[in-house]
Amino acid sequence: MLTKIIVLSIYVAILFIIGWVASKRVNTMSDYYVGGKNLGFWAVAFSARATGESGWLLIGLTGMGAMSGLSAYWVVVGEVLGVAVSWWLMAKKFKRKSDQYQSITVPDYLQSHFKSSTSTLRIIAASVLAIFVVIYVSAQIDATGVAFESMLGGRQHLFGDVYTNITYHWGAIIGFLIVLAYIFIGGFVAVVWSDFFQGVLMFFGLILLPIVVWFQMDHGQGIIDGLNSIDPALTNIWGGHEDVWMNIFAMLGFAMIGLGFLGSPQVYVRFMSIKEESEIDKGKWVAVIFTLLTDAAAVTIGILARIFFTEQGDDPVALLGVGGKEVLDMVTTQFLPNVLIAVYVAIVLSAIMSTIDSLLVLASSAITRDFYQKIFRPDLKDEELTNISRMVTLAMALLALGLAMLTAYLSPERQIFWTMIFGWSGIAATFCPVIILSLFWKGYTEKGAIASMISGFLCVPIFKFYFQNLESVGAYFEKLDVLAPSFAVAMIVGVIVSKITKKQYVS
Repeated sequence: MLTKIIVLSIYVAILFIIGWVASKRVNTMSDYYVGGKNLGFWAVAFSARATGESGWLLIGLTGMGAMSGLSAYWVVVGEVLGVAVSWWLMAKKFKRKSDQYQSITVPDYLQSHFKSSTSTLRIIAASVLAIFVVIYVSAQIDATGVAFESMLGGRQHLFGDVYTNITYHWGAIIGFLIVLAYIFIGGFVAVVWSDFFQGVLMFFGLILLPIVVWFQMDHGQGIIDGLNSIDPALTNIWGGHEDVWMNIFAMLGFAMIGLGFLGSPQVYVRFMSIKEESEIDKGKWVAVIFTLLTDAAAVTIGILARIFFTEQGDDPVALLGVGGKEVLDMVTTQFLPNVLIAVYVAIVLSAIMSTIDSLLVLASSAITRDFYQKIFRPDLKDEELTNISRMVTLAMALLALGLAMLTAYLSPERQIFWTMIFGWSGIAATFCPVIILSLFWKGYTEKGAIASMISGFLCVPIFKFYFQNLESVGAYFEKLDVLAPSFAVAMIVGVIVSKITKKQYVS
């Protein structure tokens, strides 16, 4: 326990140093929200991937690999395709236009792109971000509590003369306070630099762990034979259900998670921050390779855990937790020495915190700049706005912390993977269709964009709480989840409304 606390303390100290150094570069609102648009491709690529992946990569996707087997690799396919399309086809266009408009937030970009004379777009964008960012951040805080409890122990440990008891609630609060501290100090620059540091930890931690596990396992049978002996459905890449359509919907549900990379503000604000378009050509390779290797490694860790713990005679479902949320803890405890287990505690926290910090800065910018300053106080000075941003960040973080605690109390058997995906889907379904159509279709109108945002926003809870509970088709929609259908509806509604309004936008 002492080793874990020392390693974690070093990790936190590094984050604070990053925040302090970053604070020296924050002089304007552009510095605070997009790093002065002067960041390099390594920092942006690692930051975008660390932010896009979040805690579900280490806790959720490893568990998905253990519970679903080979079909979980469809998540890898979807994410790699989503990241590739985003960096190859959209990033430069978005960077060019946002620079042309001198935008420092995504609502800034939308307002300028459509030459809007009203504040409707800003209000909708800020409202949606405020709602779904709180949900998404609460899921990340939830994951922080789970990580602390499982990897630092919900039991009492002797630490010198002091007993420690890192429970779920204390873990969530500690992680929350760490992130909040370095955001307050350094803003977006601190977020990106800390994301780079955390992304490096995630990358090497994930790709090395399955190698270590593989060489320590009994190789009497291969992975396919091992899974097949447990349950033949685990070896079916298309899914193990007898209903073919159920398998198709499950496969699409996994793969379509990658749609969220095609315009989500927390990712695209990084394209605004990169110093020049040529950096995108370098960063795209970093982003795609990072995604391919880390996602594939996470699924593989889960699969190896399922085989190993089943071979040991234990009940893997009970041992690995609901949705496999205990997979990483069990694997590191079984195969790694204490000092490396401590490093993996820091890696898990890296994945979670890299998303929390980005989302809080994003939501703060939406409410403070896009709502308060642009609509009510255009005369507000940058220095005053920065202070207000910090207060808004604190308020939203506290709200997310409260929601996480309430969710844990009301739903102790919750699955972290799908809670995170719900928040991720809400942001993506609202913004991604709008970003795509605004970049590639000149016929897209402001009213069409508003219709896309509203329909995408509303469809997420509708598909989640209505369609998934229908007696006849609910099971299919549950497998498909909410992002793909909500995304499709938002695209179609945006096109139809734009054509009806017959108001061509010419860039």
